[in-house]
Amino acid sequence: MKQPKGKSKTAADALLWIAVDSGGTFTDCVWRQGGRLRILKVFSSAGDRSQAIAEAVARIGHKGPVGLLHGTTVGTNALLERKGARVAFVTTAGFEDSIEIGRQARPKLYDLLFQRTPPLVERGMRFGVAERVSHTGEILQAPPRGELAQLAAEVHRSGAESIALSTLFSFANPANERGIAGVLEELGIPLSISHEILPEFREYERASTVVINAYLQPLMQAYLSNLQARISQQASKRSRLHIMQSNGGTTALEAAIRQPVRTVLSGPAGGIVGATAMGRRSGYADVITFDMGGTSTDVALVRGDARPTNEAEIAGFPVRVPVLDIHTVGAGGGSLARFDAGGALRVGPESAGADPGPICYGKGTQPAVTDANLLLGRLQADRFLGGEFELDLERARAVTNEWLKAQAPRMSLQQFAEGVVRVVNANMERALRVVSIERGYDPRDFVLVAFGGAGGLHACELAAGLGIRTVIVPAMPGALSAYGILSSDIIKDYSRTVVWKVEGALPDRALRAEFRAMEKRASTEFSKEGWKGKLTFEPGADLRYSGQGFELNVALSPELVQRFHAEHRRRYGYSHPDRAVEIVTLRLRARMKSPAAAQTEVRFSEVSHSAEPERRTVVFASRGVSTLVIDRNSLRTGKSYRGPAVVTEYSATTAVPPGATFRVDRASNLIISVPAARPKEKGRQNGARGRVRPGS
Repeated sequence: MKQPKGKSKTAADALLWIAVDSGGTFTDCVWRQGGRLRILKVFSSAGDRSQAIAEAVARIGHKGPVGLLHGTTVGTNALLERKGARVAFVTTAGFEDSIEIGRQARPKLYDLLFQRTPPLVERGMRFGVAERVSHTGEILQAPPRGELAQLAAEVHRSGAESIALSTLFSFANPANERGIAGVLEELGIPLSISHEILPEFREYERASTVVINAYLQPLMQAYLSNLQARISQQASKRSRLHIMQSNGGTTALEAAIRQPVRTVLSGPAGGIVGATAMGRRSGYADVITFDMGGTSTDVALVRGDARPTNEAEIAGFPVRVPVLDIHTVGAGGGSLARFDAGGALRVGPESAGADPGPICYGKGTQPAVTDANLLLGRLQADRFLGGEFELDLERARAVTNEWLKAQAPRMSLQQFAEGVVRVVNANMERALRVVSIERGYDPRDFVLVAFGGAGGLHACELAAGLGIRTVIVPAMPGALSAYGILSSDIIKDYSRTVVWKVEGALPDRALRAEFRAMEKRASTEFSKEGWKGKLTFEPGADLRYSGQGFELNVALSPELVQRFHAEHRRRYGYSHPDRAVEIVTLRLRARMKSPAAAQTEVRFSEVSHSAEPERRTVVFASRGVSTLVIDRNSLRTGKSYRGPAVVTEYSATTAVPPGATFRVDRASNLIISVPAARPKEKGRQNGARGRVRPGS
């Protein structure tokens, strides 16, 4: 964060820090005021997301500069919708088509109609340079100066809006790549350079990551610059904008503009940070996070601390910068219901979004998951957003009934609503199984941390299906991602591929030299961005047995190789202590406590219009049940309550089924004890798998 001239270190601390998570339906804000954390939710603006953020800052009404910490899905959406820049890909001659050839792996081996994701750079926008570096870093051929001038002219004529430069073995010696970059920089368009973004081996994955960075850079630069201008105009010219990264840490605006590929899972990463922190406050270190928003559901498994992975795939493309290990499905409160050609009920991935939204918001005409929950009584029309926005129950009934008559005339409204909930639950249960059972973890050993605007409505049924006995609905569940962004550290990740064979003692001198160089680079970058505080380093390395194709990451220690053997045995069930080991890639995480994170140890509260507890009829397991409807602020800390219940609050609603018990603990979290699931009836097996037929 660049400090204004003449300002002291305390200038950053004088800002009002506001964390903003911009989703498809709502934009959530969390900030500290009077010793408490406060929340504001506004509808997201469909065209320009910065408009809703500026509106939220205006409603907060702070007189003075703000520090805005922003989690965004702009990059993710651009990739999914393929609305990025026109990119020129420049690489070593002969490797122009590497980004299309890929690894030749077939994700669906027996699908004869499978279509591969087309590359982001068309064939006519790929350019080769006659240069070569060996795998040891030796310059075999330097790029001819005359050829570089011709290359620059061709790229200019192509109409490229951004350039991705990734040459062979640039991680071993970037001299040739630097020379090419020096010429291309004269064109004055954004340039993404592989040895700066990802100095690692595997040319396809490195090129893919650099291409994605170039694809997003003009769009993110325009969006973030526009947002910075709006905030400066709205609050103060001394206001600052910082961006949440996919690795679980924040970074300065300039760094996010330079490397937007590190922000593609920005919003969901904040949720994992927040959920992990909340679980720890209640004494649970091993959690499965369940973030159900308006458009999608993000799930992750965390043991102790949220650790990033370097092997993510987004929109069908490999991304090798560190990202928290998140699995996403197109299931949210706004997910639309439909019947397919065979008459089976489907839900999502299409979403109503913020405009037109579900039917009960007043404009939608196709039923969504939110409408189903309202029709079942699990959402209360007069208690949505703390009573600030009333859902239109009568419109939801009338429009859904009319739609249902045309689609499935023999199905009742209640059958349809229950079917929608069962189908979307089946989709989300599969996602939870991916991050747990399919990776060798028993979900019964974890607690489920449910958040997002719709997470609490579905969490207990999902937990029962997986045998999870404890559900945590954190304080401020509908804005937990924003809270996670507010409490995140400033983090930068560095890496370099070395490929050293270890057959005896560790190469300590070489290791120290490489990590010192990375630490020096980190210190320089933190200082250049104006961050001041204690900088800590977390070194690690990717290791493998000689001849293997993939690596395991291990924290750096004198017992590095022994730890690798133990981790290999834990992960795969065997190890080879007598076999040669290779140190492939060195990694360093640089971390500093942010001024915003230092201020988040405060009391949790939601501003809501508390209503008196009452009993209403809510549908659970196909029966209308007399259910306690109670405001969360009315729950007494430590007192145990019994379901069925609907717990309402400003940012979310929680449905507690019959037989479950719940309480609010000293950390302000709602702890729900879920009864074991009953065996499913034969007649309902199709619904559990996600198929509900008309008239069933």
